[in-house]
Amino acid sequence: MVSEGLREFFAASAGVAGALVGLLFVAVTVASERLARPEKGGQLHRIRASAALTAFTNALIVSLLALDPGQTIGPTAVAVAGTGLMFVTASLLSLIRLRQVHWRTMRDALFMVGLIITFVAELINGIQIIVHPDDSGAVNSIVVLVVICFLIGIDRAWELVGGPSIGISHEVAALVRGNERGTDDPADKESPP
Repeated sequence: MVSEGLREFFAASAGVAGALVGLLFVAVTVASERLARPEKGGQLHRIRASAALTAFTNALIVSLLALDPGQTIGPTAVAVAGTGLMFVTASLLSLIRLRQVHWRTMRDALFMVGLIITFVAELINGIQIIVHPDDSGAVNSIVVLVVICFLIGIDRAWELVGGPSIGISHEVAALVRGNERGTDDPADKESPP
């Protein structure tokens, strides 16, 4: 059973997840041209969209069923974690089949690994709750995993719509490339006083 203190979290989480699923459908509509591409790049965008939907749906189902007073969160966590692991497996097999596993897709593969870790942790905590229904630590872990699902889903949706990426590694690499070229750029020269 979920404690009364967590019911507010799960109520808010269900609302957020529902809103994010709706926004994801808008994002899919905006990115429909990229998703429809028959070439390999299109498959990567379809996987991003599916990963976001899987993460948001996971958070939505866990949150909604945690609000049911007669429901324990353990079986729900086990079911959605198992479904999520099947999605990740299918996505990785798809990338391997299309020979999309290379350095450019490393970031996407990293998120798949993140999803695997999230779903395995959710599965373990769900089993822990089934075996020990009073284990508040496992329930609290699932709360954290719901938040992680939101973060993964938001990132995948951002990638899907082609949002700008300003990461530390990208900026350091750009800075190094700029220093390698020197200051021969006319825009970098100061005009005389």
